[in-house]
Parts: sequence; structure tokens; C-alpha cells
Amino acid sequence: MRWPLTLLLLTLAGCGDTLVLRGGVEVPSSAAQYAGNTDPGDPLERLNRRMLDVNTVADESVFRPVAETYVAVVPAFGRLRIRQFLENLGEPVVFANNVLQLRLGDAAITAGRFVVNSTLGGAGLFDVATAQGLPRQTGDFGQTLARYGIGEGPFLMLPVLGPSNVRDVVGDVVDGFGNPLLLALGPAFSSYTLGVLNATRGVLGGVDLRAENLDTLDALRADSIDFYARLRSVARQRRAFGAMAAVGRTVPDPLDDPGTASTVPAAGGAGVPLVLDDPGTGSAPVRAATPGTAPNTAPRAAPVARRPQVPPEWARDALNRAALQAPVASEELPRVAPADPGWAAGTLGAARLR
Repeated sequence: MRWPLTLLLLTLAGCGDTLVLRGGVEVPSSAAQYAGNTDPGDPLERLNRRMLDVNTVADESVFRPVAETYVAVVPAFGRLRIRQFLENLGEPVVFANNVLQLRLGDAAITAGRFVVNSTLGGAGLFDVATAQGLPRQTGDFGQTLARYGIGEGPFLMLPVLGPSNVRDVVGDVVDGFGNPLLLALGPAFSSYTLGVLNATRGVLGGVDLRAENLDTLDALRADSIDFYARLRSVARQRRAFGAMAAVGRTVPDPLDDPGTASTVPAAGGAGVPLVLDDPGTGSAPVRAATPGTAPNTAPRAAPVARRPQVPPEWARDALNRAALQAPVASEELPRVAPADPGWAAGTLGAARLR
């Protein structure tokens, strides 16, 4: 039983300064880019970076080839049926967490989706509920813990599973063993059979998720100076959106043009401009002071106007996220119009920067 630990230690020791990806492409290892713990929310960064390298090696050796074979063998129609079937099996978990989060309207929608798709949708193979005005909701126990003020804890890079945090690890365990559907089937099946069914669902869902994000992860790595920092940022933003939904706060569109003033409701109800932090591409967060903080000495300026032209970098990233074909590097991209001085002054004033 010691061989998994031995294999893990050997893999950790074997991750040098570079990793070799498909096609013989060499990229810097995440561990080699470690420059000390600069993020207070990631005290285990050195270990997390090494674990990301281990996951990358495992993905290139096993998980990616399996996902590519799955895409090649199973047509898009079949993959969609599998994905919707698995999503329907998870609706009872979403329902339970919607109730725990006191999102009773969302709980009613989720219950309606499960009934409609389980019957008219052929056991969930087809999503007919969305067309009936019952869109899919979010809900997991990690969100529920956030709803009641439990912090996310340190950032974690889990073996195989990838980015997470302490709160979501607890949430995933509760969701896995507390699935109302499995609990209802308990008297009819043995615990071993239920365990096998749950594990099969998890493996199939993991393969489908990896297959769905083949191009997305490639684009994320290709556009990142530091892939670990970029992945950490994206994972945190995604979970922050989920936590905001759990407390009924407005969730911003992650593809909002960062050149415009997106807003996120503050604790007091007022909106504050937000630019999403992306340390993997060298950008830095810019946030306005929230109500109750000491005002900066910078003068107030006129409302922020829209930027005259969308930056090409943002457009390329948006296309990649939407799984569309972005312009190749050899194509000439339109130049960004010079920022208007009035617009720049308004932006700095709204962000209360000097």
C-alpha cells in the first residue's frame, strides 16, 4: 500500500525547471517560478506549485489522452446526452443546498427541472426544462458554508482534482455522501454498490469535464506568464461568483470588458468599480474604496465613459473562453485607439487612485 506515496514522491522529485507537454513543447514548471509566498491566502504555495506540476505530468500522460479518445469515439450528441444525464443526477444536491441557503425560489426551479427532465427528458438525457423556463441553478455545500460566513481557508491544489480550498473540500465530501438521490436508493442497494455507482459517476463526469475544456486549458496556459497564478486567480473568481449567488448578490459577467466600469455590490449595497485580478498575465487589481473607508485625497471626477475600442488582448481571451477560434498570432490585430485623457482621469478618479 506504500506504492502510491512512493510514486508521488518520485514524481515530485522528478519535476525540474521545465515540463514537456504534447508535441515536445517545453514550458517552465510552476515550482521553478516560485518566488516566495506573496499571497496570504495561499500559505502552501510552494507545495501547491509542485502539486500542479504533478497534475500536469499526470494529465499529459493519462487524463488528456483519455479525454481526447473520448471526444474521438463519442460524437458530440452522445457527449451532450451524458453530460445532461450527469447534471440531472446532481439536481437533488443543488435543490438541498438551495433550501439550506434559503434560496427557495431557486429550489423550486431546481425541483421542477428534476421532475421535468427525469420524465419528459428521458431520465435526464435531454434538458427540456430550460425551454420551459426552468434554467439550471447553482448550489453546493461549499456555497452553503459561504452563505453562513465560513471563510474559504487556504488555497489548495489537490492531486488530480486541481484547484480548491479547505471550505470546498469539506463541501465536496458532504455533497458526495449526502446526495439525496443516493440516500433514497440506499435501502434498495448495498453500500458497496452505491459506492461503485458514485465513483463511476465521478470518473465519467471528470472525463467529460476534461474533454469539454481541452482547448480552454490550452489557451489559458498559452496566454499566461505564470500558469499557476493564472489558474489560482480564475478558480478564486469562479468560487467568489458562486458565493455571491448563494447570498443573492448580483454576479458580474466574468467576460465583462475590463475597459469598462463593471460593478459588484458592496456590503452596504453600493456598487464599486472592479477590474478582475489576473496575476498570471501581469495585471493588477484596481478597486475603488468601499463605503466607510477613509477617502483618498484624489479629487472626484466625472462618471467613467466607455473605452473607445476593445483591447485586442481581452478580445482574444474572450474568444478563447467562449471556445471560439481566436485570430492566429500571424494575423494583424486592430490597434487600440489612444486613451482619451478625460477617460483616463475619470477612471483614476472613480478608482480613487492618485
